[in-house]
Amino acid sequence: MPYELKHVFASLPQMERGVAKVIGGDPKGNNFLYTNGKCVIIRNIENPAIADIYTEHAHTVTVAKYAPSGYYIASGDASGRIRIWDTTQKEHLLKYEYTPLSGKVKDIAWTEDSKRIAAVGDGREKFGSVFLWDSGSSVGELSGHAKLINSVDIKQTRPYRLALASDDTCGSFFEGPPFKFKFTMREHSQFVNCVRFSPDGNRFVTAGADGQMFLYDGKDGNLIGTLGGEKAHKGGIYAISWSPDSSQLISASGDKTVKLWDVGAGTAVTTFNLGSDVTDQQLGCLWQNEHLLTISLSGYINYLDKNNPDRTIRTVKGHSKSIQCVTVHKKDGRPHIYSGSHDGHINYWDAETGENDCFSGKGHSNQVSQMVTNDSSELVTCSMDDTLRYTNINKTEYSASDVVKMDFQPKSVSVAAGGLSLAVCIGQVVLLKNKKKVFTMDNLDYEAEVGALHPGGSTAAVGGADGKVRLYSVQGNTLKDEGKTIELSGAITDMAYSNDGAYLALIDDKKVTSVFTVADDYSVKNNFYGHHAKPVTLAWSPDNEHFATGGMDMMVFIWTVSDPDKRIKVPGRPHTCTQTYTALSGG
Repeated sequence: MPYELKHVFASLPQMERGVAKVIGGDPKGNNFLYTNGKCVIIRNIENPAIADIYTEHAHTVTVAKYAPSGYYIASGDASGRIRIWDTTQKEHLLKYEYTPLSGKVKDIAWTEDSKRIAAVGDGREKFGSVFLWDSGSSVGELSGHAKLINSVDIKQTRPYRLALASDDTCGSFFEGPPFKFKFTMREHSQFVNCVRFSPDGNRFVTAGADGQMFLYDGKDGNLIGTLGGEKAHKGGIYAISWSPDSSQLISASGDKTVKLWDVGAGTAVTTFNLGSDVTDQQLGCLWQNEHLLTISLSGYINYLDKNNPDRTIRTVKGHSKSIQCVTVHKKDGRPHIYSGSHDGHINYWDAETGENDCFSGKGHSNQVSQMVTNDSSELVTCSMDDTLRYTNINKTEYSASDVVKMDFQPKSVSVAAGGLSLAVCIGQVVLLKNKKKVFTMDNLDYEAEVGALHPGGSTAAVGGADGKVRLYSVQGNTLKDEGKTIELSGAITDMAYSNDGAYLALIDDKKVTSVFTVADDYSVKNNFYGHHAKPVTLAWSPDNEHFATGGMDMMVFIWTVSDPDKRIKVPGRPHTCTQTYTALSGG
């Protein structure tokens, strides 16, 4: 195998305002897990840069929970499907698959012997199901609710008990197995978002959108009292998680705080303030061994410090929306990866450790479409917010002044020596020098898709939807059309000069990759075939001998300029993760 996977830089959880996010804990204490898109993300709790991704769901995954044995994970998706898969092997082999609901799965719970599973959520005929893990046979009926069920938990000691929390403002209590409805709990006045039994099984707590938490007896379901009296939080409570010794719990709220409760006294011991922005609302939490984790609406994962409630021990950042572009640059002698996403967010990652952060200040307000680095150690980005930005890589903060407003939406940006940038916009090509527009071509008789400046700054190549590349000569502060074109078989989707300027590589929507020799009047060096769907992105290796293309077929190919048959094929992964590979030969 000519390459190996070196790192996965995982995505953050996919968040939605006003919707609780379940974080699953590992019974062995090593990992935690959550979902984004069609993926389940498993991260090491001590070092969250270590991550593994499960990608086998066909629909958006909504929740994932470890079996108490630690050997399996059950994950549920938006179609009502539950997949039960192996945690011990890298391949995560599927053990069983069921469809207990006809709508979105919102929560999953296992019995302590890892033999029965309860799944709840939305559905046409029922909102919950409880079944044997190895046959799917029913072991009770989860009835008694008029609206979707948000949360389920099962007492982890015998005799088994099961509790539900629903959008119909009620909770309910079941005995089993087989699980039979006992009674409804009507203490809440709004949606009940979460229910959790204490690890010792003696008590359970419900939390709701009314900001209240109620404590019940784990064996008979009788109300014991409230936590925090009339109101536990000023906003809705989305999640609760018990301490391992069952004496305390944490609650996560839309009021942007997390509280740590002494359950016996019914009072909050500590309040963690996580910020003042709407994205600081707290929608999920997990107490695992000594780690207290919460999830903000931003998707950020916060590690709380019991001894210092106003500062997190660590905040895990990244992307929660799809990544649209990446580039690589050395900073302080270390390779860094820069990534831009659909929501305008830019992150930078240490390519060796996975440590990452985002630029501070106000950046792009819409999708980042392309990014490159220039000679001045600046990250040059173009965005659907109709701007080009120049951001100093060493300062890691956005500059309010180094923003160029474009007349039309930029699709592509490239840079060259002498402070040159070329922006290809919808219906316009713009040459910039030292961050200022110096020349604009309007009223084009073709649809410009992508541009590339020769590294020496002598030529600007612009690829069109008509399958032609027009080569303009850069003369002072102008672009001169000397009538030189290159013909391809389809619309140009991306193009780039090699770093030494010797070659121009192009990809088109007819799935053809071509390399042209610049010094030989742009004659064809080689054509390369391999993608089964449209290739959309292209990047050169620093050695100028190899380049990579990525396509809609979720494939990356690494090509050798001099030999089209010498290629490495790398199957892709989901759009919200960043991956690094090491080529072991031929690359």
